[in-house]
Amino acid sequence: MAVINGSSREHGNTEALTQKALDNIQHTSFYLKNYKINPIDDLRHDAGGFVKVDDDYEELIKEILQYDVLIFATPVYWYGMSGIMKNFVDRFSQSLRDETLNFKKTMGDKKAYVITVGGDHPRIKALPLIQQFQYIFDFLGTEFVGYLIGEANAPEEILADSKSLGDAKSFKTALWKHTEK
Repeated sequence: MAVINGSSREHGNTEALTQKALDNIQHTSFYLKNYKINPIDDLRHDAGGFVKVDDDYEELIKEILQYDVLIFATPVYWYGMSGIMKNFVDRFSQSLRDETLNFKKTMGDKKAYVITVGGDHPRIKALPLIQQFQYIFDFLGTEFVGYLIGEANAPEEILADSKSLGDAKSFKTALWKHTEK
């Protein structure tokens, strides 16, 4: 299981909620802020396709594709995913053209979850983010198993949100069921 963490804050609320949801579940975390992922130069319709980019994306995506279960963890930023998560996802277009990855088929064999935290009515305002991931997973053929939305703003505020912590326990139970198969 791989956690793709799109937070730009070290030890933020999204990471804390993710840790609660994954407590005692073996996983590997990839913190996108620790990688250089350049914005996409969209050449998908050019005959030559994409040119090699001098950053960490190709190595990172190859590593992540080794996992069967992917958890996309991102704070809600302006009603969507964080900028660094969006850069990462935008580069999927490049992966689709990379014949060595067989990206769409490989992603079609995976299960995906989303964990997000926002500060102002996120159970409503984060729904566009959840829907965006649903469309991404639908396009790739990835099974979207579930999501967890937490409410917090200031550092460590999530740890006082009993609803989010209870939801994290339920999420963990569902996650266990899907990872044991």
